[in-house]
Amino acid sequence: MARITLPRLSKFQLAVHIGALLPLFLLIFDWTRDNLTFNPIQALELRTGKYALVLLILSLACTPINTVFGFRQVLKVRRPLGLYAFFYASIHFLIFIGLDYQFDLGLLQEAIFEKRYAFVGFAAGLILLALAFTSTRGWMKRLGRTWMKLHKFVYLAGILVIIHYVWLVKSDIRTPLLYGALVLLLLALRIPSLRHKASQIKHLRFIRRMQGSFTNLWQKFQASLFTNSMQSGD
Repeated sequence: MARITLPRLSKFQLAVHIGALLPLFLLIFDWTRDNLTFNPIQALELRTGKYALVLLILSLACTPINTVFGFRQVLKVRRPLGLYAFFYASIHFLIFIGLDYQFDLGLLQEAIFEKRYAFVGFAAGLILLALAFTSTRGWMKRLGRTWMKLHKFVYLAGILVIIHYVWLVKSDIRTPLLYGALVLLLLALRIPSLRHKASQIKHLRFIRRMQGSFTNLWQKFQASLFTNSMQSGD
């Protein structure tokens, strides 16, 4: 009988997983308590869409954070964050086709191909689906160098999601434009010359101090969690 071995997670990885799942529990809690405003379907769509966007940006930020600050632990959560982004995007899409359009293929076809925000959102979803499907080590081996080229489309997905967000809200576009600026900044840091300059920042004295302060804060946070768990056990 085959043994199932669970992956060992660091405390940082565990905290990321909990943080990524927390919005889902809050969403379910608000749903059961009828705290989703007067239009619950719209609230569900907006919140799941925003969760997907934030997690996608966080996954894109992992490599630059390591480049600038030398925080290598963040690279281990890049793939999970991307998969969580796809997870919330899938819920977002299911709410759209299920609760909003009642799985009516005729209405869905009309919405996707006639409403520009729906079309670009659908395109972004297809890209995320392809990236999630090929995110395993097995697909990395099968695709070889093509895998890297394929997964660079994550930036296109990010830009399409921003456009989807801007066209959806129509009036106050400050929030989607802020997210868009973050995506463009992260994309700019992929340019070799900018990436090289950014990699030199981690050698600055105040950045090293920030690294030390962050490490100390993280250790104190871990210690407080352990202390609280011991006290609750008593």
